[in-house]
Amino acid sequence: MNFEVTKERDIGRVVKLLILLTVPLLFLVTGVGVAISTQSVQADVGGLWEIILSPTILLTDFLVVGGIPATFFNVSIIGLLNVYLMHKYKLKINGVLIAAFFTVIGFSFFGKNIYNILPIYLGGYLYTKYQKISFKEIIVVIMFGTALAPMISEISFSGIMNPLSGIITAILVGIFIGFVIVPLSSHMLKFHDGYNLYNIGFTSGIIGTVLTSVLRSYGVIVQPVNIISESNHQIIITVVIIILATLFVFGIYINRRAIIEFPRILKYKGRLITDFTHLIGYGVTLINMSFLGILSLAYVLIVGGKVNGPVLAGLFTVIGFGAFGKHIKNSLPVVIGVIVTALYFGYDLNATGIIITVLFSTTLAPMTGAYGPILGFVAGVLHMILVTNVGVIHGGINLYNNGFSGGLVAGVLVPIIDAFRKGELDET
Repeated sequence: MNFEVTKERDIGRVVKLLILLTVPLLFLVTGVGVAISTQSVQADVGGLWEIILSPTILLTDFLVVGGIPATFFNVSIIGLLNVYLMHKYKLKINGVLIAAFFTVIGFSFFGKNIYNILPIYLGGYLYTKYQKISFKEIIVVIMFGTALAPMISEISFSGIMNPLSGIITAILVGIFIGFVIVPLSSHMLKFHDGYNLYNIGFTSGIIGTVLTSVLRSYGVIVQPVNIISESNHQIIITVVIIILATLFVFGIYINRRAIIEFPRILKYKGRLITDFTHLIGYGVTLINMSFLGILSLAYVLIVGGKVNGPVLAGLFTVIGFGAFGKHIKNSLPVVIGVIVTALYFGYDLNATGIIITVLFSTTLAPMTGAYGPILGFVAGVLHMILVTNVGVIHGGINLYNNGFSGGLVAGVLVPIIDAFRKGELDET
C-alpha cells in the first residue's frame, strides 16, 4: 500500500541527525543541572559507577541504583555514542534507525550501560570483518541486539567468578552475542513473518535461553530481580514532555500540513517492514511519534503508575516505533486485550510490570493491521498470558521480554488464522 508523499521541507541528513542528538543532549544538560543544584556531583559520579557495576538483570531500575543525574548521564553517554556511529558511517536516518535509537535510549534507564553494550558492538564489528561487509550495514541490528547486555553484567559482577575471570568471560560472551545475532535475526523473522515488530527481542530471547541454560548446567542460576523506583519525579516527566513537544514542533516545521495529513498513516498495517519516513514523510512520522508518546504517558499517569526506569523504556520504545509500524489504530486493540486480561486475572493496572506490558504489547500492532481489531485484541490477550511466564526461560537477561513473547504469540497465532482463512476461501 503506497500513498504519495506530500512535498516536505528538505532538511537533510545532518538536521535529522541533530533532531536525534537533542535527546541525549537534553538528558546530559538536565543531569548536570540537577547535580549542580543539589551539590551532589561527586555522589552522582559514584552513582554512574554503581550503574556500571550492577548486574542489570530484569528489572533493575537505574533511577534506584544510581539516582536521577547518574541515570541521565548513562542515557546521554549511550545516546551520544550511537549518534556518533550514525554520523561516522553516514547512516540514512530512516524509520528503523529512529526506532532503534529511541529503544536504546529507553533501555539506558534500566538494563544497558556503557560497559555492557560495548562487547556486543565489538562482536558485530568483528562479524562484519569476517563477512567482509561494512559495519554500517548491521549497526541497527546491533543497537537492538544490546537487549542481551545484562548477560555481560551478570557474568562480570554477580560473583559467579572471580572479578578478572568474570570480566574476561563476559566480554567474550558479549562478542559472541554480537557476532551471531545478525544472522540469527534474519532467520527468526521467518517464525513470526514480520507480525512482531520487536524481532530482535524474539531473537534475543532464543539466544538468552541458550546462554542461561549453559549457566544453569554449571549450577549458576540467574534470578530475575525487582529493583524499581516507586516515585514520580517531576523533572523526568518534564524532560519527556519537552522531547515530545520537540518532535511535534519539528514535524510541523518539516510539513506544515502534517496534522491534516496525519490520518493517512492510519491506513498502513504496520507489518515489518513499514517505514513511515519513506512512506509518508518525516513530518507526519514525527507527529505520530509525539502523539503515541503523549497517549502512552497519559495512560501511565491516569492509572496511577510511576514514570520509572522500566516505564521510560516502554515510553521511548513506543515513541521510536511510531516511525516504524505503530500508530494508534493498529496498537489500541492489542493494548485493550492486555488491559482486559490483566483485570480479569486481578492484576493492578498501576503496577510497573503491567504498565510496561501494556506499552510493549504494541509490538503486535501488525496483527491488528493485517487481521483486524478482534484478532488484534486476541493477540493482546495471549501476549498478557505469555509475557508473565516466559521470563523464567531466559532468567531475565533478555531486556526485550515482550519482544520474545510477541514473537511466540505471532508465530503461533498467524499460521492458525491463515489456516482458517484458507478454509473459508476454499468453501467459497
